[in-house]
Amino acid sequence: MTFSIVARSVDGAEWGVAVASKFLAVGSAVPAARAGVGALATQSYANTSYKPRGLALLADGHDADETLRRLLADDKGREHRQVGIVDADGKAATFTGEDCYDWAGGVTGDGVAVQGNILTGPEVVHAMQTAWEASETSAPLSRRLLTALLAGDAVGGDSRGRQSATLLVVQEAGGYAGFDDVLVDLRVDDHPDPCDELARLLDVHGLYYDQPKPEDRVPLDDELRAEVDELARRLGKTDFDAWVAAENFENRAWPEAVDRKVLTILRAQADGA
Repeated sequence: MTFSIVARSVDGAEWGVAVASKFLAVGSAVPAARAGVGALATQSYANTSYKPRGLALLADGHDADETLRRLLADDKGREHRQVGIVDADGKAATFTGEDCYDWAGGVTGDGVAVQGNILTGPEVVHAMQTAWEASETSAPLSRRLLTALLAGDAVGGDSRGRQSATLLVVQEAGGYAGFDDVLVDLRVDDHPDPCDELARLLDVHGLYYDQPKPEDRVPLDDELRAEVDELARRLGKTDFDAWVAAENFENRAWPEAVDRKVLTILRAQADGA
Protein backbone atom coordinates (compact mmCIF):
# COMPACT_ATOMS: atom_id res chain seq x y z
CA MET A 1 0.00 0.00 0.00
CA THR A 2 3.06 2.21 -0.12
CA PHE A 3 6.07 3.21 -2.20
CA SER A 4 9.20 4.68 -0.67
CA ILE A 5 12.82 5.63 -1.24
CA VAL A 6 15.47 5.62 1.48
CA ALA A 7 18.83 7.22 0.71
CA ARG A 8 22.04 8.87 1.82
CA SER A 9 23.54 11.93 0.12
CA VAL A 10 26.72 11.39 -1.89
CA ASP A 11 28.74 13.51 0.55
CA GLY A 12 27.56 11.38 3.47
CA ALA A 13 26.06 14.36 5.31
CA GLU A 14 22.33 13.65 4.92
CA TRP A 15 19.98 10.66 5.23
CA GLY A 16 16.32 10.61 4.36
CA VAL A 17 13.09 8.93 3.37
CA ALA A 18 10.31 9.92 0.97
CA VAL A 19 7.12 7.89 0.94
CA ALA A 20 3.58 8.02 -0.46
CA SER A 21 0.52 5.82 0.03
CA LYS A 22 -3.24 5.38 -0.11
CA PHE A 23 -3.12 5.47 3.67
CA LEU A 24 -3.88 8.21 6.19
CA ALA A 25 -0.77 10.01 7.51
CA VAL A 26 1.79 7.57 6.12
CA GLY A 27 4.54 9.71 7.63
CA SER A 28 3.44 8.68 11.11
CA ALA A 29 4.19 5.01 10.43
CA VAL A 30 6.85 4.46 7.79
CA PRO A 31 10.00 6.67 8.00
CA ALA A 32 12.81 6.96 10.53
CA ALA A 33 16.26 8.53 10.28
CA ARG A 34 19.12 9.74 12.45
CA ALA A 35 22.11 11.79 11.33
CA GLY A 36 25.35 9.84 11.27
CA VAL A 37 23.42 6.59 11.71
CA GLY A 38 21.13 5.93 8.75
CA ALA A 39 17.51 5.81 7.62
CA LEU A 40 14.81 3.23 7.12
CA ALA A 41 11.26 2.69 5.93
CA THR A 42 8.95 0.02 7.37
CA GLN A 43 5.76 -0.65 5.40
CA SER A 44 3.21 -3.27 4.27
CA TYR A 45 1.67 -4.10 7.66
CA ALA A 46 4.45 -1.91 9.02
CA ASN A 47 6.17 -3.09 12.15
CA THR A 48 6.80 0.32 13.69
CA SER A 49 9.12 -1.20 16.30
CA TYR A 50 11.60 -1.56 13.43
CA LYS A 51 12.19 2.20 13.58
CA PRO A 52 13.73 2.57 17.06
CA ARG A 53 15.24 -0.92 16.97
CA GLY A 54 16.67 -0.45 13.48
CA LEU A 55 18.25 2.89 14.32
CA ALA A 56 19.69 1.42 17.51
CA LEU A 57 21.24 -1.47 15.57
CA LEU A 58 22.69 0.91 13.00
CA ALA A 59 24.03 3.16 15.77
CA ASP A 60 25.75 0.12 17.30
CA GLY A 61 27.70 -0.36 14.06
CA HIS A 62 25.64 -3.01 12.28
CA ASP A 63 25.42 -2.42 8.54
CA ALA A 64 22.16 -2.33 6.56
CA ASP A 65 22.14 -6.06 5.76
CA GLU A 66 22.82 -7.16 9.33
CA THR A 67 20.30 -4.71 10.72
CA LEU A 68 17.66 -6.05 8.35
CA ARG A 69 18.51 -9.64 9.25
CA ARG A 70 18.18 -8.97 12.97
CA LEU A 71 14.89 -7.10 12.60
CA LEU A 72 13.32 -9.93 10.61
CA ALA A 73 14.75 -12.78 12.65
CA ASP A 74 12.27 -12.73 15.52
CA ASP A 75 9.28 -11.26 13.64
CA LYS A 76 6.63 -13.92 13.04
CA GLY A 77 4.90 -11.58 10.60
CA ARG A 78 8.02 -10.93 8.52
CA GLU A 79 6.50 -12.31 5.30
CA HIS A 80 3.98 -9.45 5.45
CA ARG A 81 6.71 -6.82 5.94
CA GLN A 82 8.56 -4.60 3.55
CA VAL A 83 11.66 -2.70 4.64
CA GLY A 84 14.29 -0.42 3.12
CA ILE A 85 17.47 0.58 4.98
CA VAL A 86 20.51 2.73 4.26
CA ASP A 87 23.32 2.82 6.82
CA ALA A 88 25.90 5.44 7.76
CA ASP A 89 28.27 4.32 4.99
CA GLY A 90 25.60 4.31 2.30
CA LYS A 91 25.15 0.55 2.16
CA ALA A 92 21.56 -0.33 1.30
CA ALA A 93 19.22 -3.25 1.87
CA THR A 94 15.61 -3.94 0.96
CA PHE A 95 13.21 -6.76 1.81
CA THR A 96 9.79 -7.76 0.52
CA GLY A 97 8.01 -10.59 2.29
CA GLU A 98 6.35 -13.32 0.25
CA ASP A 99 2.92 -12.41 1.61
CA CYS A 100 3.03 -8.74 0.59
CA TYR A 101 0.24 -7.87 -1.84
CA ASP A 102 1.05 -7.53 -5.54
CA TRP A 103 2.69 -5.78 -7.08
CA ALA A 104 5.45 -5.72 -4.49
CA GLY A 105 9.23 -5.54 -4.73
CA GLY A 106 12.29 -3.40 -4.31
CA VAL A 107 15.73 -2.54 -5.63
CA THR A 108 18.94 -1.18 -4.13
CA GLY A 109 21.84 0.85 -5.43
CA ASP A 110 24.76 2.83 -4.06
CA GLY A 111 23.29 4.72 -1.12
CA VAL A 112 19.66 4.00 -1.98
CA ALA A 113 16.83 1.49 -1.45
CA VAL A 114 13.51 1.74 -3.31
CA GLN A 115 10.49 -0.44 -2.52
CA GLY A 116 6.72 -0.61 -2.80
CA ASN A 117 3.69 -2.83 -2.43
CA ILE A 118 0.15 -2.88 -3.87
CA LEU A 119 1.61 -0.90 -6.77
CA THR A 120 0.29 -0.62 -10.30
CA GLY A 121 3.37 -2.60 -11.34
CA PRO A 122 7.17 -2.84 -11.23
CA GLU A 123 7.38 0.30 -13.37
CA VAL A 124 6.81 2.37 -10.20
CA VAL A 125 9.98 1.17 -8.50
CA HIS A 126 11.95 1.29 -11.75
CA ALA A 127 10.83 4.87 -12.46
CA MET A 128 11.89 5.93 -8.96
CA GLN A 129 15.28 4.29 -9.32
CA THR A 130 15.82 5.87 -12.75
CA ALA A 131 14.81 9.31 -11.51
CA TRP A 132 17.13 9.00 -8.53
CA GLU A 133 20.08 7.98 -10.69
CA ALA A 134 19.39 10.78 -13.20
CA SER A 135 19.11 13.51 -10.55
CA GLU A 136 22.04 15.82 -9.83
CA THR A 137 24.14 14.33 -7.06
CA SER A 138 24.99 17.84 -5.86
CA ALA A 139 21.31 18.70 -5.33
CA PRO A 140 19.91 18.67 -1.78
CA LEU A 141 18.87 15.18 -0.73
CA SER A 142 15.31 16.41 -0.15
CA ARG A 143 15.04 17.41 -3.81
CA ARG A 144 16.46 14.13 -5.09
CA LEU A 145 14.09 12.10 -2.90
CA LEU A 146 11.12 14.16 -4.01
CA THR A 147 12.08 13.78 -7.67
CA ALA A 148 12.09 10.01 -7.27
CA LEU A 149 8.78 9.99 -5.40
CA LEU A 150 7.10 12.12 -8.07
CA ALA A 151 8.42 9.79 -10.77
CA GLY A 152 6.85 6.79 -9.05
CA ASP A 153 3.57 8.62 -8.61
CA ALA A 154 3.54 9.69 -12.27
CA VAL A 155 3.59 6.11 -13.56
CA GLY A 156 0.87 4.83 -11.24
CA GLY A 157 2.10 4.61 -7.67
CA ASP A 158 -0.27 2.89 -5.24
CA SER A 159 -2.83 0.93 -7.25
CA ARG A 160 -5.60 1.90 -4.80
CA GLY A 161 -5.13 5.65 -5.27
CA ARG A 162 -3.56 8.58 -3.44
CA GLN A 163 -3.92 9.95 0.08
CA SER A 164 -0.70 10.91 1.90
CA ALA A 165 3.01 11.55 1.43
CA THR A 166 5.95 12.57 3.57
CA LEU A 167 9.57 13.67 3.37
CA LEU A 168 12.08 13.27 6.20
CA VAL A 169 15.74 14.34 5.92
CA VAL A 170 18.31 14.55 8.71
CA GLN A 171 21.73 16.17 8.97
CA GLU A 172 23.97 16.80 11.96
CA ALA A 173 22.71 20.01 13.64
CA GLY A 174 20.46 20.51 10.61
CA GLY A 175 17.32 21.32 12.60
CA TYR A 176 15.88 24.64 13.68
CA ALA A 177 18.67 26.78 15.16
CA GLY A 178 20.89 23.68 15.07
CA PHE A 179 19.29 22.11 18.14
CA ASP A 180 18.52 18.75 16.49
CA ASP A 181 19.20 16.87 13.26
CA VAL A 182 15.82 17.23 11.51
CA LEU A 183 16.61 19.21 8.37
CA VAL A 184 13.27 18.57 6.61
CA ASP A 185 10.13 17.00 8.08
CA LEU A 186 7.10 17.59 5.86
CA ARG A 187 3.87 15.62 5.90
CA VAL A 188 0.76 15.63 3.76
CA ASP A 189 -1.64 13.49 5.79
CA ASP A 190 -4.82 13.51 3.69
CA HIS A 191 -4.93 15.08 0.23
CA PRO A 192 -6.19 14.12 -3.25
CA ASP A 193 -2.75 14.82 -4.77
CA PRO A 194 -0.29 14.37 -1.91
CA CYS A 195 2.95 14.15 -3.88
CA ASP A 196 2.36 17.46 -5.67
CA GLU A 197 1.30 19.04 -2.39
CA LEU A 198 4.51 17.74 -0.81
CA ALA A 199 6.45 19.43 -3.62
CA ARG A 200 4.68 22.71 -2.88
CA LEU A 201 5.50 22.42 0.81
CA LEU A 202 9.16 21.77 0.04
CA ASP A 203 9.26 24.99 -2.00
CA VAL A 204 7.74 26.88 0.93
CA HIS A 205 10.21 25.22 3.30
CA GLY A 206 13.05 26.41 1.08
CA LEU A 207 11.75 29.97 1.21
CA TYR A 208 11.87 30.02 4.99
CA TYR A 209 14.90 27.89 5.75
CA ASP A 210 17.31 27.82 2.80
CA GLN A 211 20.24 30.22 2.93
CA PRO A 212 19.72 33.01 0.35
CA LYS A 213 22.30 33.44 -2.37
CA PRO A 214 24.63 36.43 -1.86
CA GLU A 215 23.66 37.84 -5.25
CA ASP A 216 20.02 38.00 -4.14
CA ARG A 217 20.77 40.45 -1.32
CA VAL A 218 19.43 43.91 -2.22
CA PRO A 219 21.14 46.74 -0.28
CA LEU A 220 18.67 48.34 2.12
CA ASP A 221 19.62 51.98 1.48
CA ASP A 222 17.62 54.95 2.75
CA GLU A 223 15.36 55.03 -0.30
CA LEU A 224 14.50 51.32 -0.19
CA ARG A 225 14.09 51.43 3.59
CA ALA A 226 11.52 54.21 3.22
CA GLU A 227 9.68 52.16 0.60
CA VAL A 228 9.53 48.91 2.57
CA ASP A 229 8.47 50.73 5.75
CA GLU A 230 5.63 52.39 3.83
CA LEU A 231 4.57 49.07 2.25
CA ALA A 232 4.57 47.43 5.67
CA ARG A 233 2.38 50.22 7.11
CA ARG A 234 -0.03 49.70 4.22
CA LEU A 235 -0.33 46.13 5.46
CA GLY A 236 -1.07 47.23 9.01
CA LYS A 237 2.44 46.83 10.47
CA THR A 238 4.42 49.58 12.18
CA ASP A 239 7.41 49.15 9.87
CA PHE A 240 9.33 46.67 7.69
CA ASP A 241 10.94 44.94 10.68
CA ALA A 242 7.52 44.24 12.19
CA TRP A 243 6.32 42.78 8.87
CA VAL A 244 9.42 40.57 8.62
CA ALA A 245 8.78 39.24 12.15
CA ALA A 246 5.10 38.58 11.39
CA GLU A 247 5.95 36.70 8.19
CA ASN A 248 8.86 34.71 9.70
CA PHE A 249 11.36 36.04 7.16
CA GLU A 250 14.19 36.63 9.63
CA ASN A 251 16.41 34.37 7.54
CA ARG A 252 16.02 36.65 4.51
CA ALA A 253 16.21 40.18 5.94
CA TRP A 254 19.13 41.96 7.61
CA PRO A 255 19.84 45.48 8.88
CA GLU A 256 21.73 46.35 5.70
CA ALA A 257 19.95 44.23 3.06
CA VAL A 258 16.80 42.32 2.08
CA ASP A 259 16.45 39.17 0.02
CA ARG A 260 15.04 39.76 -3.45
CA LYS A 261 12.31 37.12 -2.97
CA VAL A 262 11.09 38.78 0.23
CA LEU A 263 11.03 42.17 -1.45
CA THR A 264 8.89 40.73 -4.25
CA ILE A 265 6.49 39.16 -1.73
CA LEU A 266 6.14 42.41 0.23
CA ARG A 267 5.40 44.46 -2.88
CA ALA A 268 2.83 41.92 -4.08
CA GLN A 269 1.07 41.85 -0.72
CA ALA A 270 0.97 45.63 -0.53
CA ASP A 271 -0.35 45.93 -4.09
CA GLY A 272 -3.18 43.62 -3.18
CA ALA A 273 -4.00 45.32 0.09
